[in-house]
Order: sequence, then C-alpha cells, then structure tokens
Amino acid sequence: MPITPARGLNVVHLFCHGEGKVDGDGVRRAVAGATQSGLQVVSAAIVGAKADLCFMALGPDLREVRRFQSQIQGAGLRVAESYVSVTEVSEYAQGMPEAMLNARLFPILPPEGMNAFCFYPMSKRRGEVNNWYALGYDEREALMRQHGSSGKNFRGRVVQLVTGSTGLDDWEWGVTLFGVHVDDLKECVYVMRFDEGSTLYGEFGPFYSGFVGALDDVLDVAVA
Repeated sequence: MPITPARGLNVVHLFCHGEGKVDGDGVRRAVAGATQSGLQVVSAAIVGAKADLCFMALGPDLREVRRFQSQIQGAGLRVAESYVSVTEVSEYAQGMPEAMLNARLFPILPPEGMNAFCFYPMSKRRGEVNNWYALGYDEREALMRQHGSSGKNFRGRVVQLVTGSTGLDDWEWGVTLFGVHVDDLKECVYVMRFDEGSTLYGEFGPFYSGFVGALDDVLDVAVA
C-alpha cells in the first residue's frame, strides 16, 4: 500500500560520492524506473568536496523513493548525506490562489532555464532571547510577509522550493534554489538574510551547490 502525505509529495535529496567503479547503466535504469513509478528525479553535479552529485526525488509513494535510493546505491554510488522532507504550504500562505498552492505542493522541476542549484536546511531559532515559537501568530505572519517580499525581487532569476521536515529530519525545512546564474543564488540568500525574520530567528545548515542537467551530462562531469 502506498505511503503518501495527506497533501503533497515526499521529497528526498541524496548527496552521493562516486567511489570505485560506478555502474552508469545501473544509475540510468534506477532513474528511468523511478520516473516510470511516478517520481520526478532532478540530477545535479555538486561542486566541492561534500558530494559529487545529488538526486532530488519527489513523488507520492515513500516506498518508491526508498526503492530509488536502494537502486542508486546498488549501482555503486555512496550516499554521503541525505535530507528527507515533504512539499507543504506554509501556515502563513493558506489564502493564496489555488494555482500558487498547487505549485508548492506539486512542483514541476527543474524550472526551465535555471540550471544553477543550491540546497540547504534551516530552522527557526529557539534561543532564550530570540525564540520564534514564543511569538504570536500575527507577529510571525508579518515577519514572513516581509521575508516573502524580499524574495519577490528575484522573480525570473531564482525559483525557491521550501519543503517541510519537522519530525522527518534534523532541521525544520529544506530549501532548494534554482537560478539563472550562480551569483543569483548568492545574492538571493544574502539579501534575504537581512530581513528581521532571518536576522533574528534564522539558523542555517550546510550548503550544497552546483548545477542541474541531464543525467548523462551530470554523470560525465561528476563521476570519473
């Protein structure tokens, strides 16, 4: 029986190293099989030593997500890090038009023409002085509206998908960014850290960056 969210999609980011001999045909079969089973799979080459490549898999059935993970491991890729989440609509965005809500719950990825890629996890601070969860709803909503207004300045340059991971992974959200240019991503994160919701209450995990592409192109540059 499928294991599905009540609303939205399961999401996993698998950050992999290619160590030893990687079975490229096996990876291709894994991606093809995942797609046939109803998953979207985004492949990205990761720059830097944290990983060689990333697969972002989204779909309704958690069993198929796990099956895909097993198959790429069986093809010789080592999952060095991972992140588990689900697509969601923020409690501060419930009044949005249906089309915008569906774009968050059921995104079509990657966005065309946006090949620069970045992922990072984040949480809201629970410090003794600055505690996001001690604020009233109206104050939190106002801060999130300010945060959203900052993001609108990057429309057409950056597409952001925020997925929820409270109770599913170590942080509260996973943030995936797709950009036209690499420095669009840098500028977006830099600018949005200055609004009050991030300055006082944002905590950020490790960043993974690179570029998305067709599977063969990613394997060609990321796995020797």
